[in-house]
Amino acid sequence: MEKSINRVELKGNVGFDPKITSLDDGSQVMRLSLATSETFKNRKGELQEETVWHSVVAFTGKNMPDFSQIKKGSVLSVVGRIKPVQYQTKTGIERQTYEIVAAAIKQIVPNNGL
Repeated sequence: MEKSINRVELKGNVGFDPKITSLDDGSQVMRLSLATSETFKNRKGELQEETVWHSVVAFTGKNMPDFSQIKKGSVLSVVGRIKPVQYQTKTGIERQTYEIVAAAIKQIVPNNGL
C-alpha cells in the first residue's frame, strides 16, 4: 500500500483573539480561526475574492510561537494536518467538521516597507 499524506499549509489572518487553555501538565492549547483569501476571475471576467475560514488547534512545544503574542489580525503561516471532529447539534443530530492540528506555526511580522 502506498504511504498516504495528510498535510496542509496555510498562510492567513487570525479572525479573533485566540482562545488559550492551560492543561494540568502546564502546557497550553490554542484555538483560533484563520482566514485565507483567493482572488479569481468569474465567468464574466470580473475579479472576485473568496475567503475561507479554517479552525486551527495548536499545542505548546517545538515549532510554536509564544501564544500570548498572537492576536486578531496577526498573519500566520501554519503547517499541520486535517482532523475530523464529530459533534452533536442541539437537536441531537450527529455532524462532522474538520480542524487543522498545527505541527508548526510561524508568526509573520510585516516589515512596513523597511
